[in-house]
Amino acid sequence: MAPIRIDRADDSRIAAFRDVRERDLVGRLGLFVAEGAVVLRSLVAPSSLCDIEAVLIDERRQAALADVETVLAGRAPVYSASQGLLDEIAGFPLHRGILAMGRVPPSVRLDAAVGRGPTTVLVISGVGNHDNMGALMRNAAAFGVDAVVLDDGCCDPFYRKALRVAVGATFALPIVRGGPIRDLLGDLQARAVETLALSPSGRESLKTLKVSARRALVVGAEGPGLPADVLAGIRSVRIDMRAGFDSLNVATSAAIALHGLTLTKS
Repeated sequence: MAPIRIDRADDSRIAAFRDVRERDLVGRLGLFVAEGAVVLRSLVAPSSLCDIEAVLIDERRQAALADVETVLAGRAPVYSASQGLLDEIAGFPLHRGILAMGRVPPSVRLDAAVGRGPTTVLVISGVGNHDNMGALMRNAAAFGVDAVVLDDGCCDPFYRKALRVAVGATFALPIVRGGPIRDLLGDLQARAVETLALSPSGRESLKTLKVSARRALVVGAEGPGLPADVLAGIRSVRIDMRAGFDSLNVATSAAIALHGLTLTKS
């Protein structure tokens, strides 16, 4: 099925793609915009938990995306336009030449996310930077995390920039959106999931850590980190570094810790 040609920026069929940056600021009523070929392929992959609504592409990219168009036949419309018209529709130079509209999946229930057997959960608290959020999602997917839990202080993982940094990994992750971090940790502990706080001042070293097969790694925002009472109430873990240096980017720290939890520990 050939893409549907768009010749005017005011065509009602692509209204949802107009003025992308402005709509990023106010949200899209349950929809998100994905940008670029890699993210689009993640969105249409069998592992994706998200529904796709429509795709808008630079007409010069049609041949390279023929396989994606085949997957989407009868599932979602694919529109094509010239590069200049794409820029006009989006409201900025769209260098990647590809936009896709998807639907944000509902929050997963915690019981369904953690199940009853071995599980690895990433808990994110107060992370408001979209680059860090995207990188955390990419790390979670890379190290086989079974679910991601977000507290009410986190930014939107389906924000366009966060999805781009995550290279679409977010689409395949069960995400639990909850309330205050203390309530979420209590809910995990009630389900026999051991909670481990990642902190430069952690009482235990990642190198020697032994944990349950049901475990959750908890990370906080850059700078303030996790609240003191949260750190005091659960096991805290540090990544040993050279003397005089104790800080890494939150996504880098999480990647190292998840590697230690999921790949090197029995």
